[in-house]
Amino acid sequence: MIYDNYGRPTLNLRISLTQRCNLRCPYCHREGETSPSTEMSLEEILRIARISLSLDISRVKLTGGEPLLRSDILQIVKGIAELQGLRDLSMTTNGTLLSSFAKELRKNGLARVNVNLLTLDREIYRTVTGGTLRDVIDGVRAAVDAGFYPVKLNMLVLKGVNDHEIPRMIDFAERSGTILQLIELEPVNVGQDYYGSHHYGLNGVEEELKKRAWRVETRRNMQNRRVYFLPRAKVEVIRPIENTEFCAHCTRLRVTSDGKLKPCLMRNDNLVDVLTPMRNGADDEALIQLFVEAIKRREPYYKG
Repeated sequence: MIYDNYGRPTLNLRISLTQRCNLRCPYCHREGETSPSTEMSLEEILRIARISLSLDISRVKLTGGEPLLRSDILQIVKGIAELQGLRDLSMTTNGTLLSSFAKELRKNGLARVNVNLLTLDREIYRTVTGGTLRDVIDGVRAAVDAGFYPVKLNMLVLKGVNDHEIPRMIDFAERSGTILQLIELEPVNVGQDYYGSHHYGLNGVEEELKKRAWRVETRRNMQNRRVYFLPRAKVEVIRPIENTEFCAHCTRLRVTSDGKLKPCLMRNDNLVDVLTPMRNGADDEALIQLFVEAIKRREPYYKG
């Protein structure tokens, strides 16, 4: 296991498979990417995953864009799932295509899914994302039926848009057998005006959850996020904004869709290009050294 210069282990790898998407969510941070120049091939993705696992990075999450737009998504999932040393393989998706893929993804080795679900109001969903809410709801149910566990609902809470829907979303999580994640808006790839008008602090929400919960857990290896066990539902709260506790416990390394190792979501000035050396014939040892360099560049964005 490799530690950065702040004593934090690197346990999780987030691989952005594409920046293409079939929705137009104005708040999407695109994993911190701005203008990717290319897209990694199946073989390149699998090689990067294999190198990371050789360094004891044992948990892989596939992200985007929308990863299900990749025509080779089933081969990507199967290839990573078969790699030695993998402990967990998951995916974040907008859910609109999930009902068609859920069974095959599960069969090929995907263990968990996070579905971005902004709202349960079909008009709000259509207006904000350009998509159809029914497609996402069908995707959530298909994921549960396929045996993914857990299925998590990512609810980005936006002031004046969906902040009034939190109780309704908790109820939906209970009825659908899913876990709700309440997420604060991040100031990444969104304009300052949008962030200022839509950021909704979750302090008050957490206070209410604390009153209702019969148990509260802190996930040490997941940025110390808190999990609230309600009588019939489970709610996680993700509050990375200006949060020294979040940064102090970060265990992630990212791979951009164009093959750069990204030590921090909030920065683009410390990337390590791994795809170009790979395409120029670099051997595994050279790629390992690039991973080590990227990990050494990891540092808390908010140091406090």
